[in-house]
Amino acid sequence: MRILGIDPGLTRCGVGVVEIGAARRATFIDVAVVRTPASMELSQRLLTIGSGIEELIDQHKPDAIALERVFAQHNVSTVMGIAQISGVAFFLAAQRGIPVGLHTPTEVKAAVTGYGGAEKDQVGAMVAKILRLASPPKPADAADALALAICHGWRGTPLSAPRVAGDTNLTPAQAAWRAAEQRSRSS
Repeated sequence: MRILGIDPGLTRCGVGVVEIGAARRATFIDVAVVRTPASMELSQRLLTIGSGIEELIDQHKPDAIALERVFAQHNVSTVMGIAQISGVAFFLAAQRGIPVGLHTPTEVKAAVTGYGGAEKDQVGAMVAKILRLASPPKPADAADALALAICHGWRGTPLSAPRVAGDTNLTPAQAAWRAAEQRSRSS
């Protein structure tokens, strides 16, 4: 399954693409950060970011799109920016018939690190490990977009599913997730 993850933001919008195999092995495909200056008019910022997302959707033809779920923050302008970019992403996905999944930052952190309160550098390090990259993607928006895609792919296929040949290379986060799912089913 090919998944495009979007870490929405008006100044920096991370867009990452991963492929999740049958053995839940995540493979890096692409990552980009679409940037717009704060001085640019809002409609132009949305157009620029939307065009960047659209280009990656059309290039990689994902099976699903994963977006960060808007959550309440004290900074209303940040929430508005995330919501506006999310609306653009929903529009582009709907045009192409691509399903969209929403994930909270805590869900994403828990999926890739095993801990929902992980710091940004921990998420980046685990994304690099999961995707077998030499170093964490920079800036953090790139790593976050890839983490969203990984989270969506892993949540779609239970880790407690029967093991398949070659499923011996679980990351610590995958192994912890599988163990937690198995414990919850037995209690």
